[in-house]
Amino acid sequence: MISYAPFYRTLLEKGVTEYHLIYKQGFSANILHRMKHGKTITLKTLDTLCFILNCGVSDIIEYIPDE
Repeated sequence: MISYAPFYRTLLEKGVTEYHLIYKQGFSANILHRMKHGKTITLKTLDTLCFILNCGVSDIIEYIPDE
């Protein structure tokens, strides 16, 4: 399972809000909604988030093995 928990930690650490992503960076509110509900995102979206937040992939997602 892919978790987006690191994304929310990264936002907090960098002082970036979802509002900023949507209204200042032009990021899709729909994608944030998908992430909140554990749905998939594209590699392009992952790349865009890494660019905006100046971080690595592991700062956005993490893999948690199913039991």
